[in-house]
Amino acid sequence: MSEAQPHTAGGSPGKDQEKGKKRMNAGILILGGLTLALAIIAFIKSPDLPLKGFQSAFGLLQQVWLPLLLGFCFAGFFNVLLPREVLVKWMGEQSGTKGILLGWLIGLVMPGGPYVVFPIAASLIKQGVAVGPLLAFITAKTLLSPTRLLIWEIPFLGWPFTAARFLPSILFPPIIGIIGQRLFNIFSRWAG
Repeated sequence: MSEAQPHTAGGSPGKDQEKGKKRMNAGILILGGLTLALAIIAFIKSPDLPLKGFQSAFGLLQQVWLPLLLGFCFAGFFNVLLPREVLVKWMGEQSGTKGILLGWLIGLVMPGGPYVVFPIAASLIKQGVAVGPLLAFITAKTLLSPTRLLIWEIPFLGWPFTAARFLPSILFPPIIGIIGQRLFNIFSRWAG
């Protein structure tokens, strides 16, 4: 499998890459269609609402463009600096529970929000990281972000609440990685 091809279970890489392009194009078409429908509804409600909607969207873009750009750059450097062989050895299909636990630990300590996590996840799957470790990574990051715990949860909700949420949540990423890997394999067979 070449580095440019997405990693999926089942099927040939070229065929999977074609499916990915079709899925992406369908997603863009659906999002574009929904946006157009909302713009038409807004126009029917009041002719000046579409302009206000686009101004609101531009304001949001001004707030997130830099973190988004930096997240993609971070993922790009991550992609070229970590050798594919090392990633596949530690977190590939054959890594099993070891890969899932590693994904869990990386997710626990990694700083940054979705602007960093999802570009890195996309980069990792293209490099050959298995679905289980990737699921454990994303779940750990979203459930147990150290930045969120220290900056938001403990100051606003107190340490007893944070500990009560954190301790059971710490068990879920590996479980989700194990179950999710099996489900992905089943779903891939159904799709292919």
